[in-house]
Amino acid sequence: MLTGVIAGAVFTSPAVGSILAAIRAVAQAGTVGTLLIVKNYTGDRLNFGLAREQARAEGIPVEMVVVGDDSAFTVLKKAGRRGLCGTVLIHKVAGALAEAGVGLEEITNRVSVVAKAMGTLGVSLSSCSVPGSRPTFELSADEVELGLGIHGEAGVLRIKMATADEIVAHMLNHMTDSSNVSHVPVQSGSSVVLMVNNLGGLSYLELGIIADAAVRFLEGRGVKIARALVGTFMSALEMPGVSLTLLLVDEPLLKLIDAETTAAAWPNVAKVSVTGRKRSRAAPAEPPEAPDATAAGGATSKQMVRVLERVCTTLLGLEDQLNALDRAAGDGDCGTTHSRAARAIQGWLKESPPPASPAQLLSKLSLLLLEKMGGSSGALYGLFLTAAAQPLKAKTDLAAWSAAMDAGLEAMQKYGKAAPGDRTMLDSLWAAGQELQAWKSPGANLLPVLTKAVKNAEAAAEATKNMEAGAGRASYISSARLDQPDPGAVAAAAILRAILEVLQSQGA
Repeated sequence: MLTGVIAGAVFTSPAVGSILAAIRAVAQAGTVGTLLIVKNYTGDRLNFGLAREQARAEGIPVEMVVVGDDSAFTVLKKAGRRGLCGTVLIHKVAGALAEAGVGLEEITNRVSVVAKAMGTLGVSLSSCSVPGSRPTFELSADEVELGLGIHGEAGVLRIKMATADEIVAHMLNHMTDSSNVSHVPVQSGSSVVLMVNNLGGLSYLELGIIADAAVRFLEGRGVKIARALVGTFMSALEMPGVSLTLLLVDEPLLKLIDAETTAAAWPNVAKVSVTGRKRSRAAPAEPPEAPDATAAGGATSKQMVRVLERVCTTLLGLEDQLNALDRAAGDGDCGTTHSRAARAIQGWLKESPPPASPAQLLSKLSLLLLEKMGGSSGALYGLFLTAAAQPLKAKTDLAAWSAAMDAGLEAMQKYGKAAPGDRTMLDSLWAAGQELQAWKSPGANLLPVLTKAVKNAEAAAEATKNMEAGAGRASYISSARLDQPDPGAVAAAAILRAILEVLQSQGA
C-alpha cells in the first residue's frame, strides 16, 4: 500500500529533513515518481509541501494529495476538513493503482476524486493522553464526545451516553445529513465501503457491536454495503472510541479496494457484498411434547407457578451478594447469571401457564435455562433438570421425587466432574439429596423431610468456605483466598429454601 512512511513525535508532523530523506530513498530505489499522501493538518501540509518543493528542485517527480475526510463540521472552516481514517482507503487505492502500473499524474487525479467521495466521524468515551501529559479533555461518566480528531482534540458535540444503536444512528445521521457541508452524499441505493475503526482502546467485541449496528442502520436506509472493514486502522493512542468511514464506491473502485496487498494489517475480507448475505439468529428447536396428564390451569400448575415465582424473587434479591462472593473465586458474575435465569423464567410464566406434569415442567425449565442462563451454571442446571425429569414420567410420589434428585445429582457429577466436598453447588444439592432418601420409606411425610433437607443444604453451603476447591474456576485460585462460601452452593440452597417456604405456606 505504501512504499515509505515518515514518523514525527507523538501527534506532531515529521520534520522536513526526514520527509525529504524518505523521498530521496524511494527515488534512489528506481521509482518513476512519488506521491505524498498527507492528512489535512497545518503542520503536515507545511512540512510535506516544503519537502515536495525541495525534492522537485532536485529533479525528483513528486505529487501530493491532501486528504480531508472529517464529517464533523456542519460549517466549513478555513482550515478545511481534517484528515482521518479515510486516509487509509486512499493508501489502499493509490497502492493498487501503482501496483497496476498507472502513472503518477493519473494516480494523483483518481485518488483526489476518491477522497471527495468519503467521510469519517469519530466518537469516544474519553480523551487520550500523550505520554507524560494529562488527558486533553475531560468527560463526565454519562457523556461521550462526538466528532473528535485523532490527536486527542475535543470534538464538535458532547452528547449523553446511549446505547450502541443510538450512538451509531446519531453518527450516521450526522454524516449523511445534506445540511452538513461535510456530509457524504449517501442515499437509498448507494453502494458504500464501511470502515469501523478502533481509535485505540476498544475490544474486538465492542467493534463488532458497533459494526453490527452500522450495518443494520445503513441497510434499513436502503444503502448497499459492498464491504465492511473492521479493525484498528488509525488509532489515537489509548482512546476508547471508534470512527466510522463511508466511501461511495462503484465496481472499478471496489476492485482497487479488493486488490491483493501484502500490508500486514489490511483485513482480508471476503470479496462479496455484505448486503445480501443471509444473517439469522435461530432459536434452538424444542422437542415435541407429550400431552399433559393434568390440565394446565389446575391446582398443581398454580402451585408450581407460586414456587417458581418465589425462586425467581429470591435469586433476583441475591444478585449482588452472589456476585460479591464470586469475585473472590471466579469472574464475579454468579449473581448476574442466576438473575438472568430468574428473568427468563418470569418471562416464560407471563407467556403461558407451565405444564402441570412435573416431568414436562422440569424438561421445559431445562431447555429454558440451557438457552437463556448461560455459563457453566446454565449447563449444570440444564443437566440436572433433564435427568431429574426422567423418573417423574412414570410416577410423581415422594419416592419418585427422591429418585429425581438422585438422577439429577448423578448427571451433574458425570459431566461436571465435581464431587461432594469440591466446593461447588453440588455440595448443597448433595446434602439435601441425602436427606431426601427418607422419602423412599413407606409413610414418609413431605414437609418434615424437606425441612431437614433444606437445613442440611444451607449448612453444606456455609461449610464450603472451609473447603479447598476441587472443580470449577475456583479450583485455580489459592485456597488461602477462598474464605467465603461458594456462590453456586449458596444459590442452590436458597432455591431449596424458597421451594420449602411456598409449600409450608400452603400446608402441603
